[in-house]
Amino acid sequence: MDSLIPTGRAPDYLNRLNPEQRAAIETTDGPLLVLAGAGTGKTRVLTTRFAHILLSGRARPNQILAVTFTNKAAREMRERVSALLGEPAEGLWLGTFHALCARMLRRHAEYVGLTSSFTILDTDDQLRLLKQILEPYRIDTKRWPPQAIMGVIQRWKDRGLVPDAITAAEDTDFANGRCAEIYTDYQLRLRQINACDFGDLMLHMTEILRRHPDVLAQYHRFFRYILVDEYQDTNTIQYLWLRLLAHRGGQPSNICCVGDDDQSIYSWRGAEVENILRFERDFPGAKVVRLERNYRSTRQILGAASGLIAHNEERLGKTLQPGREDAEGEKVRVISVQDSDDEARMVGSEIERLRADGHPMAEIAILVRAGFQTRAFEERLITLGLPYRVVGGLRFYERAEIRDAIAYMRVVNQPSDDLAFERIINVPRRGVGTTGLQKMHMHARERQIPLTAAVLEMLGAGDIKGRARDQLAALMRTLATTRDMLGREGHVVAIDYLLEDSGYIDIWKADKSPDAPGRLENLKELVRSLADYENLSGFLEHVALVMDTEDRSGEDSMSIMTLHGAKGLEFDTVFLPGWEDGVFPSQRTLDEGGLKGLEEERRLAYVGITRARKLAIISHAANRRIYGNWQSAIPSRFVEELPGEHVETRGDTSNSRRSFLGRPAVFGSTPFPLVASRRVHDVTPSTTATSGMKVGVRVFHQKFGYGTITSVEGNRLEVAFEKAGPKRVIDTFVEQV
Repeated sequence: MDSLIPTGRAPDYLNRLNPEQRAAIETTDGPLLVLAGAGTGKTRVLTTRFAHILLSGRARPNQILAVTFTNKAAREMRERVSALLGEPAEGLWLGTFHALCARMLRRHAEYVGLTSSFTILDTDDQLRLLKQILEPYRIDTKRWPPQAIMGVIQRWKDRGLVPDAITAAEDTDFANGRCAEIYTDYQLRLRQINACDFGDLMLHMTEILRRHPDVLAQYHRFFRYILVDEYQDTNTIQYLWLRLLAHRGGQPSNICCVGDDDQSIYSWRGAEVENILRFERDFPGAKVVRLERNYRSTRQILGAASGLIAHNEERLGKTLQPGREDAEGEKVRVISVQDSDDEARMVGSEIERLRADGHPMAEIAILVRAGFQTRAFEERLITLGLPYRVVGGLRFYERAEIRDAIAYMRVVNQPSDDLAFERIINVPRRGVGTTGLQKMHMHARERQIPLTAAVLEMLGAGDIKGRARDQLAALMRTLATTRDMLGREGHVVAIDYLLEDSGYIDIWKADKSPDAPGRLENLKELVRSLADYENLSGFLEHVALVMDTEDRSGEDSMSIMTLHGAKGLEFDTVFLPGWEDGVFPSQRTLDEGGLKGLEEERRLAYVGITRARKLAIISHAANRRIYGNWQSAIPSRFVEELPGEHVETRGDTSNSRRSFLGRPAVFGSTPFPLVASRRVHDVTPSTTATSGMKVGVRVFHQKFGYGTITSVEGNRLEVAFEKAGPKRVIDTFVEQV
């Protein structure tokens, strides 16, 4: 292809770039890492580089491999390249990792025992196939759900591990230590039906390139240039695939990776920030270009974000600078409020003021660390009549786990609520099939009684058999006990008992999918919100009114979303609530990830601040109600790490992190603390219950039998029962023996 660039002068598309962007585009030979900070024109650089290689005659369209993470990014790149070329870009190897590997695998399927017409299974088909394979293993699917086993298999695939590579150390006691066998059988069955799942697309293609040098050499001849977007988000198998294609047996590796180590926030789905950090070791002699001119945010926002992220040790280092002439702007506000309710009121008032000043609602966002935080803000916005939309998820009360929990509450509150009872009767699974449910409905219609009463009559008459009989009898006892507790213990304690004893909480504890911890947090927040109402009936009436509120999300609406969901987006004004230790940084992330987890949380804070163009408002509360208890909250360490010259502090300035150091941890491990008092207090570990029960005491429970108390918090006991295993119970339901 002859060069289309006139000799003697640079083309217009290069003249419109700053010096760093231009260097990233004109460095065409050898490995190149472009560290593109937030708002520095990453997409423009990537697409212009693509077009520049074509226009300068260095390669034909089919000789460039361009990899993105989403189909949307691939479409955008194709459109931009076509616009620069002045004609449709045809014959490109441009797409997501999986799309490109699927295209390659169609050509070489026979190497892994498939034909070119193989089927790519979706998630439902994968689970259906896995369930067939699990039948002979007789695995307790309540303890080891198929979804969780599939999650283990997919994580192995993301790490590039074929069944033969699974060692005894890798195959832990999950699924009775038989996951590796299941993985082997699953892969064999996939080959028998000429199919693969999404994980196989990359795994198979990487194995083919690794085991067949002739195929690898073909692609080395084929691709003269490799472009990779969002390199900081690559996982192990993606990294291995790219390395194989880029290392060309002594020839220059013309690979260009664009990314930002400071925005690597997806380790929970397999991303390895180390991939971008070791780029220069993987490709000796690589050139690194830093894009640090930000065209999105003000100088104050950039200064705050850069000062915060500088506390991370595992980073390549860069400092964002304003690229706009009008980039002075307001300082980042850090607002201290008395409690979490005040925080929601403060945010609502600020949004009302902004709207009155003509600020577009679509340019306002509330970015939360976890989904459970959205409830308070949703309810406040509904009260104020402000239109909003939850981006990347459902409104709080529309989420499946919340609907299930509310259905349980409705049955307790109104036993004749057949619709609610039908929703929960088999959640968790209790062995009630379609035929059995039809018989229950028939009995209820014949006797003109509610479904719950019909079940009780059929149990008494022995009309329900087997596992369903035992499970439904236990459910009816739990419902009856909960109703009794409402008057004696209060609705917060009663509903906590209901969700635990019914087995519903155990569903999500056993679920190993990435969103299961978030669902548990949502359920905790639901129980916490009960304390705002005098009784269960009042709460359910409130929920019904909220659910009936007109959906105004189609208007000029503001956005509520998680920080993870906000990556790649930008707004004029951004609210960042809940900056307290345990909330943000997340206690679970710190417990599981240690220092690496803390650094990723800090990168998430950096992402949040840099979503704001004009104004960022961070807030933290001195007290936060944690599922019924008002507890002192410790300001996030990230608040103190913000450089003072870029921050304006408002509210109670005595509420600083230093004033809290030395106090006990705020967030204990117990999922549902139950004392519904409105006093602020420190949480100290206890070994004695309010009733006098102590750790080590032997007790008897009517349902679970004999056991020994292993921990105590308030009136909640953790008991190791001899037959039922560890359970969490209320002290009034056990007797000391």
